[in-house]
Amino acid sequence: MGNILIVNTDDEVVGSKQYKDVRYEDIYRVTALWLTDLHGKYCLITQRKWTKQNDPGKWIMAVSGTVEEGETYDSNIAKETLEEIGVSNIEFMIEKKIFIDDGNHKFFVQFFSSKIDKEKTKIEIQTDEVEAYRWLLIEDLLNWINLKPDEFVPSMMESLASVKVVK
Repeated sequence: MGNILIVNTDDEVVGSKQYKDVRYEDIYRVTALWLTDLHGKYCLITQRKWTKQNDPGKWIMAVSGTVEEGETYDSNIAKETLEEIGVSNIEFMIEKKIFIDDGNHKFFVQFFSSKIDKEKTKIEIQTDEVEAYRWLLIEDLLNWINLKPDEFVPSMMESLASVKVVK
């Protein structure tokens, strides 16, 4: 990983740092993708690798990544989608951008959504980033999050509310 962008409270770039040097006071940028089937009934979620520094083994939306120097939110989500799940040439819809302060990190998350044919699209996970993936009915995902919220990244419910995945 290269240097990640550091931004101010208005999401304006003010510098960059190695991820290992980021402190709680630093604000950085993240992208996240909610991927559904063509009918909007199923969504893809991925499990973070157990060796990850932040939220190891937790379930998260299909793709997420930290924006690096030389990248925009748009270029980062395309890169991360190809790297993490092996999918390219899809149209990304820009969704809401939110600020998260989880007590350990501060970051802006730009959400994206997209629909793919889950029967015809081959998912190839990047095994050093992603432990596993699942297609779930959206209702089943919501029930799972409500029953076992600790199995998901802390911002999972907030992120669901930020996109049009849940009607």
